[in-house]
Amino acid sequence: MPKEAVFTMKLEPELREEFMAAADAAHRPASQVLRELMREFIQRQREAREYDVYLREKVEVARKSMRDGRGQSNDQVEAKFAARRARTAGKA
Repeated sequence: MPKEAVFTMKLEPELREEFMAAADAAHRPASQVLRELMREFIQRQREAREYDVYLREKVEVARKSMRDGRGQSNDQVEAKFAARRARTAGKA
Protein backbone atom coordinates (compact mmCIF):
# COMPACT_ATOMS: atom_id res chain seq x y z
CA MET A 1 0.00 0.00 0.00
CA PRO A 2 1.57 3.33 -1.01
CA LYS A 3 2.26 5.76 1.80
CA GLU A 4 0.92 9.09 0.61
CA ALA A 5 -0.59 10.69 3.73
CA VAL A 6 1.31 12.58 6.37
CA PHE A 7 0.09 12.41 9.97
CA THR A 8 1.24 15.12 12.37
CA MET A 9 0.53 15.01 16.08
CA LYS A 10 1.47 16.82 19.23
CA LEU A 11 2.78 14.93 22.24
CA GLU A 12 4.95 15.42 25.26
CA PRO A 13 8.68 15.44 24.51
CA GLU A 14 9.31 12.72 27.11
CA LEU A 15 6.74 10.43 25.49
CA ARG A 16 8.31 10.98 22.07
CA GLU A 17 11.80 10.28 23.40
CA GLU A 18 10.72 7.07 25.14
CA PHE A 19 8.77 5.91 22.10
CA MET A 20 11.63 6.59 19.70
CA ALA A 21 14.05 4.78 22.04
CA ALA A 22 11.71 1.78 22.31
CA ALA A 23 11.25 1.61 18.53
CA ASP A 24 15.00 1.88 18.04
CA ALA A 25 15.63 -0.86 20.62
CA ALA A 26 13.20 -3.08 18.66
CA HIS A 27 15.13 -2.22 15.46
CA ARG A 28 11.96 -0.90 13.85
CA PRO A 29 11.10 2.47 12.34
CA ALA A 30 8.79 4.52 14.53
CA SER A 31 6.40 5.03 11.60
CA GLN A 32 6.03 1.26 11.19
CA VAL A 33 5.27 0.84 14.89
CA LEU A 34 2.68 3.63 14.74
CA ARG A 35 1.00 2.08 11.68
CA GLU A 36 0.78 -1.24 13.52
CA LEU A 37 -0.64 0.46 16.61
CA MET A 38 -3.22 2.24 14.45
CA ARG A 39 -4.23 -1.02 12.75
CA GLU A 40 -4.56 -2.77 16.11
CA PHE A 41 -6.68 0.10 17.44
CA ILE A 42 -8.95 -0.04 14.40
CA GLN A 43 -9.32 -3.81 14.79
CA ARG A 44 -10.15 -3.54 18.51
CA GLN A 45 -12.76 -0.87 17.77
CA ARG A 46 -14.28 -3.04 15.02
CA GLU A 47 -14.42 -6.05 17.35
CA ALA A 48 -16.00 -3.94 20.10
CA ARG A 49 -18.70 -2.71 17.71
CA GLU A 50 -19.36 -6.26 16.48
CA TYR A 51 -19.60 -7.53 20.05
CA ASP A 52 -22.04 -4.74 20.94
CA VAL A 53 -24.26 -5.76 18.02
CA TYR A 54 -24.02 -9.43 19.04
CA LEU A 55 -24.88 -8.60 22.65
CA ARG A 56 -27.83 -6.38 21.68
CA GLU A 57 -29.18 -9.20 19.50
CA LYS A 58 -28.84 -11.71 22.36
CA VAL A 59 -30.59 -9.34 24.76
CA GLU A 60 -33.41 -8.78 22.29
CA VAL A 61 -33.87 -12.55 21.85
CA ALA A 62 -34.06 -12.92 25.64
CA ARG A 63 -36.53 -10.05 25.95
CA LYS A 64 -38.72 -11.53 23.21
CA SER A 65 -38.62 -14.88 24.99
CA MET A 66 -39.80 -13.19 28.18
CA ARG A 67 -42.56 -11.30 26.33
CA ASP A 68 -43.70 -14.56 24.74
CA GLY A 69 -43.95 -16.21 28.15
CA ARG A 70 -41.06 -18.61 27.60
CA GLY A 71 -38.73 -17.04 30.15
CA GLN A 72 -38.05 -18.17 33.68
CA SER A 73 -37.37 -16.17 36.80
CA ASN A 74 -33.98 -16.28 38.47
CA ASP A 75 -35.51 -18.31 41.32
CA GLN A 76 -36.83 -20.90 38.86
CA VAL A 77 -33.46 -21.22 37.15
CA GLU A 78 -31.63 -21.46 40.49
CA ALA A 79 -34.00 -24.19 41.69
CA LYS A 80 -33.64 -26.14 38.46
CA PHE A 81 -29.85 -26.10 38.59
CA ALA A 82 -29.74 -26.79 42.34
CA ALA A 83 -31.72 -29.96 41.64
CA ARG A 84 -29.37 -30.82 38.77
CA ARG A 85 -26.30 -30.29 41.00
CA ALA A 86 -27.86 -32.48 43.69
CA ARG A 87 -28.50 -35.28 41.18
CA THR A 88 -24.94 -35.02 39.89
CA ALA A 89 -23.49 -35.05 43.42
CA GLY A 90 -25.61 -38.13 44.20
CA LYS A 91 -24.09 -40.01 41.24
CA ALA A 92 -20.51 -39.34 42.37
